[in-house]
Amino acid sequence: MPLILIPFIAGAIGILYSIWLIKKVLAKPKGDGKMVLIACAIETGAKAYLKRQYQTIAFIGIAVFALLLIFLGVKTALGFLVGAVLSGASGVIGMLISVKANVRTAEAAKTGLREALDVALKGGTVTGLLVVSLALLGVAGFYALTSDVHALIGLGFGASLISVFARLGGGIFTKAADVGADLVG
Repeated sequence: MPLILIPFIAGAIGILYSIWLIKKVLAKPKGDGKMVLIACAIETGAKAYLKRQYQTIAFIGIAVFALLLIFLGVKTALGFLVGAVLSGASGVIGMLISVKANVRTAEAAKTGLREALDVALKGGTVTGLLVVSLALLGVAGFYALTSDVHALIGLGFGASLISVFARLGGGIFTKAADVGADLVG
């Protein structure tokens, strides 16, 4: 078996397991009407935040893509684009499943700590597993198509840049939510 198949297989297994975890989390009960109402408000806020954040990131990403295209060539620029898209996808999916897992974790806590921890860990595992699985598939796929090790630097740069912006934006969003909660009481 060629070694290049190993990251493809591992990445595919990770994606399939993530899908299974998502189905398990979403199968859990959401709770009563008030919990669902609050969860819907949180989900609406998270989606609005993601939309605005990724619009800003896309603007910067397009500028960096153009610079890489001009100065380092097509392969490196495409690597940047692939890394950015995969990083962004894992961030969006992770945020959305986390929001959906939150209310289900709170509902599961009514029956016990073990049940709540099970839902929370499954919901949190999705993001970490998606990041690693998409990275494996992205790097292996890009290398299999281009055979250019230098262009992989562009892929890593794209993934890292989007990740850093998402992390910074997430910290600001979290602080704003904390301030809002303090103001409400």
